[in-house]
Amino acid sequence: MLKYDVVVRVPGSTANLGSGFDCIGMALQLYTTIKMKKTSQTVIHTKGPNLKGLPIDKSNLIYKVAKLVFEKANLPIPELEIIIESEIPLTRGLGSSAAAIIGGMVASNVIAGKPFTPEELYQFATELEGHPDNVGASLFGGIVIAICGSTQVSYINVSPPKGLTTVVAIPDYELSTTLSRNLLPDSYSRSDTVHALSHSALLAASLVSGNTSVLYKAMNDRIHQPFRMSLIPGMEELLTNSKHYGAVGIALSGAGPAVIALTEKDDGRLKQYMQSVLNENGITSSILSLNPDIEGIKVESFVNC
Repeated sequence: MLKYDVVVRVPGSTANLGSGFDCIGMALQLYTTIKMKKTSQTVIHTKGPNLKGLPIDKSNLIYKVAKLVFEKANLPIPELEIIIESEIPLTRGLGSSAAAIIGGMVASNVIAGKPFTPEELYQFATELEGHPDNVGASLFGGIVIAICGSTQVSYINVSPPKGLTTVVAIPDYELSTTLSRNLLPDSYSRSDTVHALSHSALLAASLVSGNTSVLYKAMNDRIHQPFRMSLIPGMEELLTNSKHYGAVGIALSGAGPAVIALTEKDDGRLKQYMQSVLNENGITSSILSLNPDIEGIKVESFVNC
């Protein structure tokens, strides 16, 4: 007898990339693995330090999204055994909740007999997450540029520019997405709005065309990063000077506190610089080199085998 009905591996992600606030996400080679099967009583196991403290009852996010899929399909909600293991640190701006949502939805959709298409699951996930960037990247891989409609998400999925990789500085403290978002103003000036539109358009064009020469300028942002600077000591210096150490672009990853630099030459200088700036500001951190994930969620199904 096979142990699980379905196993999924979901990539984490970075969102916004500076000026692409709530509309541009990129999948990263940092993964959450979810194993799921029908059982007689719901049991949830978490493995590894990244999941420490998460609920292991029916209040767990992955169980809740699985329940949502069965409800939307008008099917009885089964008891489930769920095993979760994750390389993605929580509340750091690297898409841990988006990976959980996509993983839970895709796995339960398989168990339910695949009543929903990937696009329908994308819509459900966007409604739950509140924006389409992280969930789209975790689902489809690569770069997702998307907008929310009332009934469906409109998106383009493209491969990252050839040779592009990332250096990610992950501070050793958590940052609530809600706290970070509450720092943002309710309205913006005309000049800041025009700046946002022009820079996000240039960012999307750069990523789609593969012309990375304009990335550093295109990622400049006035919508969210200036208001979050105080939460990440050293961030302003990193945004200003990382281009001198090999970055072709740099931004706060999601709502932070991770900072992600895009580069085409990971020779160690950028890692060393980013860590030294954070250290000088009293921030201990992990520095990772992460390639973009271009495949999105991987599914191994044993249902009806």
